[in-house]
Amino acid sequence: MRVDALRRAVRSSRAYGKAVLPLPLGRLPEFLVIGGQRCGTTSLYRYLAAHPSVRPATGKELQFFSLHHGRGERWYRAHFPVRPQSIHSFEASPYYLFDPAVPARAAAMLPASRYIALIRDPAERAYSHYLHSVAYGVEQLPFAEALDAEPARLASGDHAARRQFSYQARGRYAEQLTRWFDAAGRDRVLVVRTEELTSRYAGILAFLGLPPQEAPTEVHTRRASGAPPLDDALRARLDAAFADDQHALDGLLADSR
Repeated sequence: MRVDALRRAVRSSRAYGKAVLPLPLGRLPEFLVIGGQRCGTTSLYRYLAAHPSVRPATGKELQFFSLHHGRGERWYRAHFPVRPQSIHSFEASPYYLFDPAVPARAAAMLPASRYIALIRDPAERAYSHYLHSVAYGVEQLPFAEALDAEPARLASGDHAARRQFSYQARGRYAEQLTRWFDAAGRDRVLVVRTEELTSRYAGILAFLGLPPQEAPTEVHTRRASGAPPLDDALRARLDAAFADDQHALDGLLADSR
């Protein structure tokens, strides 16, 4: 078991133990970072976790609204600190943006919470996702073959396959954001492009109702070392595949301003 997976398992078991005891539990979170994967969510998580008016959940990627919804609200609340009203808490699970079951679940349990979605050039995101899967040992195919295999891999609906091999599907942001806008309301979902994360950090804090803080400059991510850049032919193939969704995204974001 990888170290990060082991940490998540330990964290989950501790939260479960806390949830079954008659102890004070934390309030539900005031906001969520909902994704997307490989779009800067780790950086944003760390920026917000360091804010003096924020105490984060027990760790990143609780995956309650996606993978662990059946464990119930008490289990979820056990991951959040007991805190005064002036202190906010949150979690960041990049799969939330993509999993179609999540928006309605989150909106029902967190009717006043706010949500932040990060989006990145979808071709670059797809290639970064592929390199991530290769680094974790779950992908053995060359990138072009992995793109060809994606529809069949995702057809089963298996969560593991959807998380690991959704290189193109996760880059169709318009359809994902539409689900969130419909469930939570456009005024409670802030969409930020990855390259604007630092320049829009003050606006993110204002959206969340947090006091101003100097914008961080560090980038936190797991990068694949020594990987070649995205091949031009594959870049053209991906750009063509994403063209319709990018057009829809432009209209969607223009309408949401």
